[in-house]
This record gives sequence, C-alpha cells and structure tokens, in this order.
Amino acid sequence: MKPTRVCSLFAVLFCAATHAESYVIGVEDMAFAPHYSVDSQGQYQGFARELFDLFARHSGVQLSYQPLPVKRLLSALLQGEVDFKYPDSSNWAQAQKAGKDLHYSQAVVGYVDGVLVAPERQGQPVELLKRLGMVNGWTPWGYQARIDAEQIQLTYSEDLRKMIHQVLKQDVDGAYFNVVVATHYLDNIRARPGALVFDPKLPNTRGTFHLSTLRHPQLLQRFDRFLVEQQAEVAALKAQYRVEANLDSEFIGMEQWKVDFLKRQKAKSAE
Repeated sequence: MKPTRVCSLFAVLFCAATHAESYVIGVEDMAFAPHYSVDSQGQYQGFARELFDLFARHSGVQLSYQPLPVKRLLSALLQGEVDFKYPDSSNWAQAQKAGKDLHYSQAVVGYVDGVLVAPERQGQPVELLKRLGMVNGWTPWGYQARIDAEQIQLTYSEDLRKMIHQVLKQDVDGAYFNVVVATHYLDNIRARPGALVFDPKLPNTRGTFHLSTLRHPQLLQRFDRFLVEQQAEVAALKAQYRVEANLDSEFIGMEQWKVDFLKRQKAKSAE
C-alpha cells in the first residue's frame, strides 16, 4: 500500500502545481530602460520584470509577460487577451476607457516627463522652443496650447534613439521624453553623458505608473499589500535600477558623477 500512497501524494502535488494561479501581464514592446525593455529573444527585462517576478514568488502565482506594440496594449487588455496592463494610469486614454470598469494598483514608480536640450540652451524661455522632438504615441503635456497656436512645431520619430539623434543634429530644439529613460540612454547606451540635459524650467509632467486590470481586482489588492509589506525589497530594486534617480531633487536628469560632485561642493560650502 505504501507505493500507492506515495504515488497518490505525488499526483496531488503535481495537480496542485499545474493548477496554480496563472496570469498574463501585457507589457510595452519598446526600449524603455531602466524601467523595462525586450531583448532580441523577446524576453521582458528590467526593473518592472524583477518587481513582478518578486511579487510572483511572494504570492505563489505564475506570471508571464506578453510584449505588445504600445498602440495595441490597451485594446488587448479591454478585449481580454491579457489579464493586466503595465504601465497604466487612470489619466491615460480616458476616451478609450470610457464605460470600462478598470482597476488600478497603487503607484508602482514615479516618473517625470520633460524636455531635454543641449546644455547651452538650458534655462532659455519656452518662447524660444520652436521645434520639439517627440516619439510616436507620446503626448506633450503642458505644450498643447503653444502647439495649437502654431508656436511649436512637432517632429515625430519612431523611437528614442532617432529622436535623440535629431536633437544632437540640431534638427529640433529639444526632445520630450521620460527624463530617467533619456538620461540612461545617453549615459549608458549612446555613451554621450551630458550631451543633452533636462530643463526643469520648461513645462514638465510628474506622474506614476500603475498596474491595471479589468477582471482581477483581487490580485491587484494582493499586489498592493506586497508593495507595502515588501517595501524594503521594492526600494532596493528601485535603487538598483535607478528608476527614480533624483526625481525629487534639484539634480534630476544629471549624471551621477556630477550629482556627487555638486553634493561635495555644497557640503564644503556649509562647513
């Protein structure tokens, strides 16, 4: 009888494992490091991947990631092709979401979108910003009135790389993008640290990324508890990937060596 009981136990465990909660998170198929990106094998990676994997381990659920074009992602969520969408915000695509009972998690990570310019242009008034570079699908919050009045001309690019190239060539006066992502690209991928700098005097937008769902609000509640209960681990991941680097300081958008230098100078002057 013992072999039969052992086999039965294995069968129960196998069934339990195969019936574990499994969900699909729809994610953006774009280079947005250090927040997230998709490698040449189609694997989702970066801060967001590690955060959700950490949640899955703590919660005993199985998560998989479905990279989709940004324009397809929301419709995939609304049509039930994926269980969750990341990133999302209740402020985005409100017309498309009208009448849908979407649920949002607590804030996952903060961000700032703004204009990066050549260092010699930093601090100039917005009236001198005539040509603004944009990535397809982005909305230049804070600039719409000037765009409608034809005081700013928009030039669209397929991706961050091409938009940055336009600014460096001086085909446009500045580039509107996520400040941390653009700075990471210049510092670590383009190897042109400081070639463009964030101008905090120009209109910019602060917000937060959230996880959203149409059908699984209970799991969102568990995710919210995870963010609170594991806040030390979450903070460590944010520090590791520098996704909120200097967002709430005067040093936003600066290379780290320059931040360290300015802090040392301040400390000396305070002595």
